[in-house]
Amino acid sequence: MIDIVSGHAAIDRYLADGYSRVRGMSSRFAAAICGHVIRRQTGLGIGGDMVEIGAFEGRFFIAMALGLAPGERALGIDLFIWPDDGVHGRLLANCAAAGLPRERFETWKGDTRTLPPDGLRSKLRIEQARFVHIDGEHSRECLSHDLELAHHVLHPSGVIAVDDMLHPGYPALVVAVLDYLKRHSDMAVACIIDREDISAAAKFLLCRADAVALYEQDLMTSFARFHYIAGGDLNDRLTLVLTPEPKLADIR
Repeated sequence: MIDIVSGHAAIDRYLADGYSRVRGMSSRFAAAICGHVIRRQTGLGIGGDMVEIGAFEGRFFIAMALGLAPGERALGIDLFIWPDDGVHGRLLANCAAAGLPRERFETWKGDTRTLPPDGLRSKLRIEQARFVHIDGEHSRECLSHDLELAHHVLHPSGVIAVDDMLHPGYPALVVAVLDYLKRHSDMAVACIIDREDISAAAKFLLCRADAVALYEQDLMTSFARFHYIAGGDLNDRLTLVLTPEPKLADIR
């Protein structure tokens, strides 16, 4: 197991004793980094709800929800029908086992494609989200729609985390993100969190370009031993990359 922590006590207790027991494919490496982002947002006074599209049984959802400040709420969205109709009940049981109070989170059984671009706002307690994790239907069209939903409720200094980027099983997903960045030139990729294995795939952390400085140097410093110093060349910008093994390829 990779020795990495978020710096948030409640999140780190869950990551150490609970995260791996909740069924799912989200990586602990990425959860610790995203939990750190949640902690930094609180320290900077960035408030709002947390949203996860594709909550499944709650592995990543619980980690982020545990980092929210009083008065904020986590919203987990899913059809909750795969692999069976018991998945929603297992999410609730996992939240209870992790000590996440019921009043701190809500779930919505539904298809995000039924929501208009600003339709997510009515489902939030604070009407804006500081952190949105997108891990829903893995099609280019659905990801494009979910990105627009997230964009309409995002705090000016908030973060959108997009899962399964650069995954060989879903090669078209990154095209949806690049198209989104073309439509919204004020947005940028602040960090690429590398994969651990074929299932625990990479995430892109997106935010407004003028908010990148709030996260980039802090992540680079806080996770210095995971910093891939060559960076990622994305849209003519050198983007921060954090990876479990930050090494350059050998030339043989």
